Amino acid sequence: MGNLYGSASFMEHNTHPDYKYEMDAPTHTHDGINPSCGDELTLSLRIEDGVIAEAAFTGHGCAISQASADIMAELITDETVAEAKRLSGLFLGMIRGEELSEEDFEDLDEAAQLKDISHMPARVKCAELAWRTLDGML
Repeated sequence: MGNLYGSASFMEHNTHPDYKYEMDAPTHTHDGINPSCGDELTLSLRIEDGVIAEAAFTGHGCAISQASADIMAELITDETVAEAKRLSGLFLGMIRGEELSEEDFEDLDEAAQLKDISHMPARVKCAELAWRTLDGML
């Protein structure tokens, strides 16, 4: 667990999230709640011609859910909806302990840092929150 919280970029996403703001004119919004620890998240997307032009979130929760949401928003911005779905599937598989290929890890970029959470069942829902919300929306 040490290396996750010890990761500077991970903590940066929690303390200074670039994508945590109220979007002006989202085309899609979806709420996600993690009842086990009270994390709440509202994901907003602006989708134009099948591409996610903008992604943002608001809400509150633990460091993991917040950082995971910020990393996800960064990853899916400028991607097609189909690619965002694919990345979400990869992430949710990884966090449940499935083996991913080297290429899949590269595609997940910073989100791959969350891999170790698969060994901490209590934290899995925190890390999944934003991604499950995205999945539910797309």
